[in-house]
Amino acid sequence: MSQNQITVQIGEEKKRYPLGVTFLDVAKEFAGTKKYDIVLAQVDNKLFELNKKIETDSKIRFITTAEKTGYDTYRRSVTLLMLKAMYHVAGREKIEKISIHFSISSGYYCTIKGKVSLDEQFLEEVKQYMKELVQKKLPIQKRGENTNKAMKLFHEYGMYDKEALLKYRRVSNVNIYSLDGFEDYFYGYMAPDTSYLKYFDLILYEEGFVLLFPWMGNPEKMTDFCPRKKIFEVQRQTLLWGEMLNVPNVAALNDRVVNGNMDELILCQEALQEKKIGEIAEQIAQKGARIVLIAGPSSSGKTTFSHRLSVQLLAHGLKPHPVPVDDYFIDRDQTPLDAFGNRNFECLEALDVELFNEHMIKLLSGEKVELPYYNFKTGKREYRGKFLEIGPEDVLVIEGIHGLNDKMTYRLSKGEKFKIYISGLTQLNVDEHNRIPTTDGRLLRRIIRDARTRGTSAKGTIAMWPSVGRGEEAYIFPYQEQADVMFNSALIYELAVLKVYAEPLLFGISQNEPEYQEAKRLLKFLDYFVGIPSESVPQNSILREFIGGSCFAV
Repeated sequence: MSQNQITVQIGEEKKRYPLGVTFLDVAKEFAGTKKYDIVLAQVDNKLFELNKKIETDSKIRFITTAEKTGYDTYRRSVTLLMLKAMYHVAGREKIEKISIHFSISSGYYCTIKGKVSLDEQFLEEVKQYMKELVQKKLPIQKRGENTNKAMKLFHEYGMYDKEALLKYRRVSNVNIYSLDGFEDYFYGYMAPDTSYLKYFDLILYEEGFVLLFPWMGNPEKMTDFCPRKKIFEVQRQTLLWGEMLNVPNVAALNDRVVNGNMDELILCQEALQEKKIGEIAEQIAQKGARIVLIAGPSSSGKTTFSHRLSVQLLAHGLKPHPVPVDDYFIDRDQTPLDAFGNRNFECLEALDVELFNEHMIKLLSGEKVELPYYNFKTGKREYRGKFLEIGPEDVLVIEGIHGLNDKMTYRLSKGEKFKIYISGLTQLNVDEHNRIPTTDGRLLRRIIRDARTRGTSAKGTIAMWPSVGRGEEAYIFPYQEQADVMFNSALIYELAVLKVYAEPLLFGISQNEPEYQEAKRLLKFLDYFVGIPSESVPQNSILREFIGGSCFAV
């Protein structure tokens, strides 16, 4: 057997290739076995870009754009394509800064500063040039660069966020991606060339524009742009908070940590949240709502929020009464099954909606009701003599994932309901071109809380996270815009605190575990932050729900 050849296994098939063959060469042979484009390769639980050479015998799993890791690679690569085109069409000297802010619909909301007329004509020219680059099949190249040299390079390019960020990188080299002479730094993998980047759109929106992608489930079909205006306004307000606090990105946060003035930032951010909660309580009082419904995705801080809202309601002369929706679960053996044959505790049918509505009607009418208790050990509903009777100034505070769905409260009048959507919408980004996904902050929160309160390992939390996401997509996100108000529970400083708690848990996942790749990604992400201790975090902070030490029973 020749020493200049290697054995490659894909699925059950084995083939011999010359030593030094690239993953791309092999992927082309197996493209017909996949419905969508292959953009990455995985060997021994490690990811590789397709242009990488295969040096040893390998068992390869190819990843397409229909998988999360591949889809993220696609979006990252299209972002590079868009930046290259914008600088070409406008001219580098006319652009001060292009910022990728947050997700909207199936795209990114972006803004551009400089001597550029942002209009339909400009975006159309950029889009056409992007299509030209796709047709040319230009390679996306990666090279390692000394960190100090990279900082100087990005200073020359006017990408000052990146220059500042790299100051806190511990590694001596960083990866720089280039496309036809345009260079940038990205947190994550890239497609091999521009021919993979066929599906995108550019749409004017508010003060900026949206770089639109296809949905992950069908990555070769563009969908209509459907912005959710309420959540967009919350995210835009978040940007203003970051600018007001002078912490628009990770490097700025690290500067605050290093300079030793974090206490003021923490107190100011907490004060902004408390002010917002007070405003929500004022709206509830003015409306005369009798039932407050709080919903949001996992690890949004719903429990702490409901406690803090209750304090504010008391301050407005109202008397809040929490009613746990979980106590209205039907018996476990009656719970519907999901597509995988597991009990679906996320669906509305897992709750006794009729009994819930009957009880709420009676309570609002002044009747005394014995509330149920759901025994999670036995999977049965019980009654333990917990009675509730409320007065005309009292308010029922209901926390549950279906709170925004009118089917949950179909017998209650609209005038009596006040709906609140809460989520941890990340407040700062890595730099101007690398955003922090909202789900990353919530996942880190949950990893820490699960390990502390439920004895669940980081591996276990990461393993079940996709299932949690499917439940949120089905039962929470479609009803966001039905909320009367939205609350962003993310704290601008929290990732610096979470880093200290999350890193030991993530390092506990071994390389041979399926969850290792996600743990490695999160560790690399946390490496951008300078960690801080939690002593200055107030006891009533939403963050305390996850790291411990809360003054509330959470």
